[in-house]
Amino acid sequence: MIGTSEQSAAGASQALWSSTIAFTVCFAVWTIFSIIGIGVKDQLGLTETEFGLLVGTPILTGSLSRVLLGVWSDQLGGRRVFAIVMVLAGIATFLTSYADTYTELLIAALGVGIAGGAFSVGVTYVSKFYPKEKQGLALGIFGAGNVGSAVTKFLAPFVMVAMGWQAVAQVWAAAIIIAAVLFLLFTKEDPDQLERAKSGRKGVPMRDQLAVLRNVQVWRFALYYFFVFGAFVALALWLPRYLMGVYHLDVKTAGMLAAFYSVPASLFRIYGGKLSDRYGARSVLYVTFGISVFCTFMLSYPPTTYIIEGVRGPITFRTEMGLIPFLVAIFVLGFFMSLGKAAVFKHIPVYYPNHVGAVGGLVGMIGGLGGFVLPLAFGALNDLTGVWTSCFVLLFVLVSIALTWMHFAVRQMERAAMRRGEAGQVPELPEMQGFGEPGITAPPRRAGPIADWRPEDEDFWKRGGRAVARRNLWISTYCLMLSFALWMVWSVVVARLPAIGFDFTTDQLFWLAALPGLSGATLRIFYAFLVPIFGGRLWTTLSTASLLIPAFGIGYAVQSPETPYLIFIVLALLCGLGGGNFASSMANISFFFPKAEKGNALALNAGLGNLGVSLMQFLVPVVVTMTLFGALGGQSQVAADGTQLWMQNAGFVWIPLIILGSVAAWFGMNDILSAKSSFADQAAIFGRLHTWLMCWLYTGTFGTFIGMSAGFPLLAKLVFPEVNALKYAFIGPLIGALSRAATGWVADKYGGARVSFCVFIVQIAAIVGMISFLDVRSFPGFFAMVLLLFLASGVGNASTFQMVPGIMRREIDRTEPNLPEQQRRAQAERESAAVIGFTSAIAAYGAFYIPKAYGSSIQLTGAADAALWGFLLFYISCAALTWLAYSGPHGVLYALERKPAVPSASTVPA
Repeated sequence: MIGTSEQSAAGASQALWSSTIAFTVCFAVWTIFSIIGIGVKDQLGLTETEFGLLVGTPILTGSLSRVLLGVWSDQLGGRRVFAIVMVLAGIATFLTSYADTYTELLIAALGVGIAGGAFSVGVTYVSKFYPKEKQGLALGIFGAGNVGSAVTKFLAPFVMVAMGWQAVAQVWAAAIIIAAVLFLLFTKEDPDQLERAKSGRKGVPMRDQLAVLRNVQVWRFALYYFFVFGAFVALALWLPRYLMGVYHLDVKTAGMLAAFYSVPASLFRIYGGKLSDRYGARSVLYVTFGISVFCTFMLSYPPTTYIIEGVRGPITFRTEMGLIPFLVAIFVLGFFMSLGKAAVFKHIPVYYPNHVGAVGGLVGMIGGLGGFVLPLAFGALNDLTGVWTSCFVLLFVLVSIALTWMHFAVRQMERAAMRRGEAGQVPELPEMQGFGEPGITAPPRRAGPIADWRPEDEDFWKRGGRAVARRNLWISTYCLMLSFALWMVWSVVVARLPAIGFDFTTDQLFWLAALPGLSGATLRIFYAFLVPIFGGRLWTTLSTASLLIPAFGIGYAVQSPETPYLIFIVLALLCGLGGGNFASSMANISFFFPKAEKGNALALNAGLGNLGVSLMQFLVPVVVTMTLFGALGGQSQVAADGTQLWMQNAGFVWIPLIILGSVAAWFGMNDILSAKSSFADQAAIFGRLHTWLMCWLYTGTFGTFIGMSAGFPLLAKLVFPEVNALKYAFIGPLIGALSRAATGWVADKYGGARVSFCVFIVQIAAIVGMISFLDVRSFPGFFAMVLLLFLASGVGNASTFQMVPGIMRREIDRTEPNLPEQQRRAQAERESAAVIGFTSAIAAYGAFYIPKAYGSSIQLTGAADAALWGFLLFYISCAALTWLAYSGPHGVLYALERKPAVPSASTVPA
């Protein structure tokens, strides 16, 4: 059959581009009431609900007609059906200009709606010219005819203002009739129709065509299109009215700005088809639904005025999304919805090549019904609630249901496939499993879980395992770097707040610097166990995307000194989302590499990820001095010395980088199915003494690194006010991160326990030096000791993690001697990953207790010496514990680290 061959049929290009142009004109006619309806509303005094019904009526006709038109296209040929649809729509549109009453307009709108049915006709017609390898892109190009909505939004207001709404109907009617004639002149019948005409056989009867619709999975498949297309149409119709009501724009401006949404939501459908061909439609749908959940949540929040009863009286502040942020959010939403539209229709001609009209018609009908039902619901919600943003609340609920339903369906299909030993054959849309036509095989996914992962197999590793592992490592490292940057951003922001008018006490500022550490450490406890439950790819995507919440929040909060301290506390706690990511990132990467390379991989992931702190402390002081995003970023603040600052850039600068990281994680990372396990399987580590001992030691290394990163900028500013310490703040975290990434081999060669003992001795010396130079008021000496502390902590971060797999292997051998060797090794690796994640969670509390200790010490004694003496005692305890439990003559690792040729099995963490 030509539709599934490797080459496109003759005349494919002419059919594609002619159909796309014709569909663009049809879509422009189909959405004409979104503009002329405004004129009718003013003329007849319609309510919001009546206006919504009028705007949605053409969508109803176009939707309901799609199934029959699709079937007729299969039977009679798409070319002639397409032309008939355009002619009938043109006649109905012309007659609309003579309607005088609301009832007559509703009847006319029913006739105009047939233009929307052209979609299922075009999908059937175009798909028959292309092989399945190219159908995603071809149907994406055809579907870009949605841009006809933008054409109407842009041109119709000018015609209506100049000549009246009746003239718009007449001009648009003439355009679609001309388009029908040109379409017939430049196209020919599709290959299936030509073959049937040559052989004399008839088309498939309608009953047989519609039989495929009995599959409930097809209907669930259509639910996705209800959002990506139905919500698009609804917003395309509703936006002019929304912009006029909320932002008080005139009809011409509202129409042009509505086109700002419609254009990307249409044209990028082409790119969605290309992505679906390359990466798989399911991956595209996951990203579409995930981003849409975030965008609709942001858009659904209404303008709100808060009144907080403070100590010194009521505190009032207001949150409201301005026009420019609204347009940006709508643009992003439209872009990802366009990708989703192409992803949904990618599979119809692949799974149902003989029933494209029926299945495509049903899916298109459900989507089109969304364009009818949702505008009505928008109007009704406005009438019932009186809140403009209620329409986005409805969309938020709708897309959340779609995402949740799809995800659980995917997981169920993957589990069932694993039980059958067919994990690699799960189709990109699991709803379609087993429901294709006879003889049609589902194409394997190019992205997704990996069922067969054997990094210790040298041949497997060289043939492709190493490349996959390294790709996951570098994406994970990038995302982790962003996580650290957002986690520690308060360490710089709080030092600037007093200068731009925020009247916070010293203790309040130290609390803001410490709270991200508290929440981040707490989240790590949970994050440490989530990768084996959800999968590293999905969890990395979601956890990286969650950083958008504090990034946006900081950008808005710092713009007004009237923002209550409570809001800053909440945002500081939300920055802990970045801190939690370390535990899941390290646990995930540990599964990808063989033991011989695992230590270096984890050192790179953690060390370069830690660079996010240094990157932030270098970048933020620079970007807050410039208008990085122009009017989009908001107004500047005037500091006490008269300089202009854009403190919101401390949050906004990360937003595009976070979006890039989330997309890269979803499209570039993998899940290792053999690493999946429940929380109960991992919980055995809580009963092992060494888990808690390693928590203490890792707090001495990583807790120092992250705590000093959070506390040093503000401490230096308070203790040495004559020095601009922010210029140098990034150097310490930079040294700590690089020393961790570069010294993993030291622990491999000499033993993690021995190196860790030396690290704690150096840290003791560094703290003594800090106390001495602080007493003599020498910033150069004090700063040098701080850098020595960072250097030692970086080395210790790698060496303490290097100890874990050796400890756990000996512990499993001791407690489970009856298990086979292979099972003991697998259990040791699983528990090592869990211990690494859990110890990183406990150690992250250093980001809380070190800044808080500095703040409390200064508040109670007027100096930081008391906190430093406390740290000194802690490091002494770490050195003693390391010697007694691990590196000394009676330590667990004493004999192992002194073997002459340590095999790769004792390398760094698992």
